[in-house]
Amino acid sequence: MQVKVKTPAKINLTLEVLNKRPDGYHNIQSIMQMVDLYDYLTIDVEDCDKNEILLTGTSDEIPYNEKNLVYKAAKLYLDKTGIENKQIKIFIEKNIPVAAGLAGGSTNAAGTFYGLNKIFNLLSKEELHGLCAALGSDLNVCLEGGCLLATGRGENIEHLPFREHSVSLIKPLNLGISAKEAYTKFSKLEKKPDLDMTFKMIDSIKVGCDVRQFLHNDLEVAIFNDYPEFQKIKSILPKSIMSGSGSTYFVIDDIIPQIDGYWVSNRHKFIPSGVEEYELLLK
Repeated sequence: MQVKVKTPAKINLTLEVLNKRPDGYHNIQSIMQMVDLYDYLTIDVEDCDKNEILLTGTSDEIPYNEKNLVYKAAKLYLDKTGIENKQIKIFIEKNIPVAAGLAGGSTNAAGTFYGLNKIFNLLSKEELHGLCAALGSDLNVCLEGGCLLATGRGENIEHLPFREHSVSLIKPLNLGISAKEAYTKFSKLEKKPDLDMTFKMIDSIKVGCDVRQFLHNDLEVAIFNDYPEFQKIKSILPKSIMSGSGSTYFVIDDIIPQIDGYWVSNRHKFIPSGVEEYELLLK
């Protein structure tokens, strides 16, 4: 059997870091919104004399082995369900930039859980969310979709009213930022932001007011001065904000001009969904 799954990117309308946890992660409060920039996973399952996971894809920037979150998700699904003697082939069509703060790896992993469950139908939605929480911080948001308040390390989610907006994205070419770098630099800030923009934005979303005045990212504050590429974005687009740990910035309901040295993608839309089936083929 084969299933094709589309896995959308996310942006952080707010991202506020609260404190470091005993497990090394940070507690956050963040409003995350899925957008219509998609990777596509084609998942094939065949009988085999043992369990085997084989990854291929279009990007030369990601590993196609056990280091990939897609591989880890497939293995975790097999372990959880006790499935044996299956060869799982997953082809990853990458359109979401890598190390960009858009949850490209997380949404692919959530899509893997979703796609395998479409084929095997062994786990409930609640159990899939449990796997997502075990594997990473943004997977639950990507599985559920829409506009969500994420707390804890990002795995606790609560639906917020969905509002239609367009969004345009810009990212310096050949620059990716790891979450580890951003959070480490945030922890070293002598004066940390304390604006509570997340709940100000929630109030704004609920009554349908303009959310742009409440866009905020604590991690941007931590790394902005280290990267002239970000400073250039902000000088051209003063209302832009960084997504996640970077290196993508976005503007809402506006268009970004083409700029040498930057990837620009305009006219995306907020979407009310997360990972979902694109095509199901019986073989």
